[in-house]
Amino acid sequence: MMRKRAALAAAIVAAVAAVTTGAAWATGSSPSGWNMMGGPSSPGMMSGASAMGDAGMMGGAYGLPGDGQRIDSLAEARQRAAVFADRLGLRVGETMQFDNGYYAELSTTAGRGATEVLIDPADGGVTIEYGPAMMWNTGYGMHAGATTGAVRVSATDATSIAQRWLDRQGRGLSVGNADEFPGYYTLHTLRHGTPVGMLSVNAYTGAVWDHTWHGKFITMSEE
Repeated sequence: MMRKRAALAAAIVAAVAAVTTGAAWATGSSPSGWNMMGGPSSPGMMSGASAMGDAGMMGGAYGLPGDGQRIDSLAEARQRAAVFADRLGLRVGETMQFDNGYYAELSTTAGRGATEVLIDPADGGVTIEYGPAMMWNTGYGMHAGATTGAVRVSATDATSIAQRWLDRQGRGLSVGNADEFPGYYTLHTLRHGTPVGMLSVNAYTGAVWDHTWHGKFITMSEE
């Protein structure tokens, strides 16, 4: 299952990045110093790739290998996410269950959003979430440590951008509050006030990245 998720992650990063880049150009010019993934240029993609190679997608800074125990509840998913969060000096916030697995937000002890993770129901493996958490997060992703300057998109801007994007899709969905993470925002997509999915908005370019990998929403807990 973890191998399948790793393959899916690679496929999503390769395939969806092109869509995301297009969104960045559609919503405004990409600022100088930013690469085609919608992230900041730094010693850059090469140093990020090297970090991934050293730590490993499934271990180190990017994840926690499974322990072989199946995850069957939000409480169990939260517990596994907490093991990984502890290694980074973080804590677990909102936890969600979808039919493709579990999701959790990690935050600092001061309550600021840090990153997002996925928990594999088959064996409890934890990985930094595909997409924005890996590619856009300037604190805990491939661009960790990059110098970015002040963000150009506020939480209010992100909410408006996300809603306009959804309106163009014609899905009849609305967006929830914009949760801020280093370099981007993540928002729930809602139908009649009930979450059905998520999307993220880049805090520098306004690019939109739909979280297409979760599947159908099942349930969630705030804490």
